[in-house]
Amino acid sequence: MHLLPLQEIHASLGGRFAPVNGVDMVAHYGDVEGEYLALSQTAGVLDLSARGRLCLTGADRQRFLNGQVTNNVKDLQPGQGCYAALLTPKGKVQADLYIHALPQELLLDFEPGQLETVTQRIEKYLIADDVQLVNVTPHYGLLSVQGPQAGAVLQSLGLPVPVGACQSTVVQHAAWGEICVANVPRLLTSGVDIFVPTAALEAAWTALLSAAARVGGRAAGWQAFETARIEQGIPRFPQDMDESNLAPEAGLDTRAISYTKGCYTGQEVIARIRTYGQVAKHLRRLRWDGDAKVLPQKGDKILEGGKEIGYATSSTYSPALKTNLALGYLRREHDRPGKEVDLKVGGETVRAVVMETGPAGV
Repeated sequence: MHLLPLQEIHASLGGRFAPVNGVDMVAHYGDVEGEYLALSQTAGVLDLSARGRLCLTGADRQRFLNGQVTNNVKDLQPGQGCYAALLTPKGKVQADLYIHALPQELLLDFEPGQLETVTQRIEKYLIADDVQLVNVTPHYGLLSVQGPQAGAVLQSLGLPVPVGACQSTVVQHAAWGEICVANVPRLLTSGVDIFVPTAALEAAWTALLSAAARVGGRAAGWQAFETARIEQGIPRFPQDMDESNLAPEAGLDTRAISYTKGCYTGQEVIARIRTYGQVAKHLRRLRWDGDAKVLPQKGDKILEGGKEIGYATSSTYSPALKTNLALGYLRREHDRPGKEVDLKVGGETVRAVVMETGPAGV
């Protein structure tokens, strides 16, 4: 298992580790509820260095990438960015990623364990383009501050906070070197990512933790982040979407797809869906009450009258809603808020309710 650059630092803070997509991440620091509250109410500091990072350089970088991803890259100016997806020619999801246009390069940030997949996918279409692909994952770590006070945390350290979502700025920091600060609200509230040279990662982590503590925040692990993510109905690759799913099925049409940018791999299928029809299933949130000693696993069936109408992907207990939650795919004819369905949980069946579509389109 690949170790995080700050593995020992996290362990000294009580960090417990678990694999995410085959890569070690901090699961929690011993107080999942407190970490969740920080992400929800103040500021949670996350080490997301296990995520993959690639840079595209060369004169053709924006034109080339624009033909590969679902969102508009060709018109991005330095300091702008977007959330997008890589699709198969049949419109199925291969990866989702954040794209930041820097002065001399495009910075791609994507899920842990996807470095080889994303690299091979991009290299497959590189032929005579003036584009160079560089793996910067070993050279730059990724720290993230998420929560309502994220901006205040950075400002207290004298760091700029770009105003718009996915906007970024490159800063020459006196102690950390050249860093990139990006406005990335990963939980659809407030959030800032900081790409930091690996050699300065410990110093940056320590400073961010101290600043977060001053507003009531703390270090947060993966479990707390996942709880908040599922509450918001935000899909995660490959847990909630993969190459078996069309992009609109996962709600990506609301956040990651431009219908005016022109051609890209998988575009014809996505355009046909929008013009002529609908997808057969949608990712939705389900809720049910009761003491859930076991939560649904990916693939657990959703039923009506004993007939399968979908399957679960992610699940959690929601402290905010005080109920159990799951994300899952429902066939279109059963996709109605308030509809009651049966959800298989372990060896039991619970009665769950389909929730209203949230801000993430799920």
